Amino acid sequence: MRKRAAALCGAAVVVAGTLTSAHAAPAAKPSWKNCATTAYPKLQCASVKVPLDHDDPLGKQITLALSRVPHTAKTYQGPLLVNPGGPGGSGLTLAGFVASSLPEAVAAQYDVIGFDPRGVGASKPALDCAPGHFGPARPDSVPSTPAIERANLTRAKSFADACARKYADLLPYIDTVSAVRDMDAVRAALDAPRINYLGYSYGTYLGAVYAKLYPERVRRLVLDSIVDPAGVWYEDNLAQDLAFDERHRALMAWIARHDAAYGLGTDPVQVEARWYAMRSALAKQPADGRVGAAELEDTFVPGGYYDGYWPYLAEAFAAYANDRDTDPLVEAYENFGAVDSSGDNGFSVYTSVQCRDSDWPRSWDRWRSDNWAVHEKAPFMTWNNAWYNASCAFWPTGSRRPVDVANGRLSSPALLFQATNDAATPFEGGTAVHALLGGSSLVIEDGGGNHGITLSGNSCLDKHLVAYLSDGTVPRGSGEADAVCPALPGPTPLETKAASPSSRGSTLHGLLGFRV
Repeated sequence: MRKRAAALCGAAVVVAGTLTSAHAAPAAKPSWKNCATTAYPKLQCASVKVPLDHDDPLGKQITLALSRVPHTAKTYQGPLLVNPGGPGGSGLTLAGFVASSLPEAVAAQYDVIGFDPRGVGASKPALDCAPGHFGPARPDSVPSTPAIERANLTRAKSFADACARKYADLLPYIDTVSAVRDMDAVRAALDAPRINYLGYSYGTYLGAVYAKLYPERVRRLVLDSIVDPAGVWYEDNLAQDLAFDERHRALMAWIARHDAAYGLGTDPVQVEARWYAMRSALAKQPADGRVGAAELEDTFVPGGYYDGYWPYLAEAFAAYANDRDTDPLVEAYENFGAVDSSGDNGFSVYTSVQCRDSDWPRSWDRWRSDNWAVHEKAPFMTWNNAWYNASCAFWPTGSRRPVDVANGRLSSPALLFQATNDAATPFEGGTAVHALLGGSSLVIEDGGGNHGITLSGNSCLDKHLVAYLSDGTVPRGSGEADAVCPALPGPTPLETKAASPSSRGSTLHGLLGFRV
């Protein structure tokens, strides 16, 4: 890919791992306007124009939406770009969250910059390939009969076809490398020689690729809950299936420990069997006509990202299993199931990026064989995840080759955070990127299973983040990790059944994009 790009007149030129645009005009400086919210009263918004095709800088332009909490201290350390993952997650609100969650003295030294990547949210054009694609109730995710498999395949192919019809001119440019080049255009528009960066989940891959392509333009780099670049993206999704199954079993064990609250049994195996019995019943008769087997999985997948959701999920499970009361389950689906799909726009971008970023099997026989093999070990979400990504088997564009993020030339060490039991980005991703980014420092949360672990209440983790953003200090150790922090205690059952996850949107876990 790089050699071909370098040969094109006016194209991006790769020099020692760095992308430069031969004829790119600098982006106009953003014009910031107040867009404060009740939660984030200092938030400002703006936009910048970037080329749809960075190899054709004078061609069609698209618009990126930006947000900012401006620095107020005399000491200014530059822009701190933040990204919540996805791909397809909006980062505008995340800027307000990060600025308000860091110690004021530290946040005041940065312009905290959020952005909606190309195709996302307030950026224009925003993708929406097939509105209502996740409308309930969908076919059972487990293709136990040829008819169920055909129904799911038809949905997957129809989504790919819809994207091709609506966005044929855009899809070749909805990918990680294009988004990274957008980030560098944002850097130039901010008139900053280097950027600081904090990325979660898929945002870690975005940051690692930026550091590979523009190493001299990275000042500080924080990656939290880290994608394994060796598996982008087919193998990473299969690895997720195994890890999410372990997290689901951890939830079943937690419910068993709290049998006094839920009455579902004290044996985790028994509790898990009752969950699968609930799934079977809903496959035959969806709750309220909406929550079938696939929607039940959608509802419980977020519990793999954040154990703060467990008490709400357990209440819904218990109400259905013990009393056949479907109302709490429907409410849980409304609160959590829709988050899983990140909305029509989020899913459209997620699929476009993943399918374009790397090669996916085009033979459905390969998908069938691989996913049945994993399902035998990890039945909780293997097939749900397979169908979530299956449009890539029919995607209308060719694929890029994944970027080799190995980089030993950053001017300051990257700081990495990883929980040992993270399901969305399993632990191996953290150790792999630690080895690939020369001089990086890895902080692990021992026993932690949440996804996105800094600025979430663990003071041990946050002290390392704050020290790094303050003056570049990183921990140094001699083992697998440079520092180890104990996980936070797990959740407790709700005190009242009327409790609501109302804080979900104001916490980090309400802002992160799901699936990666």
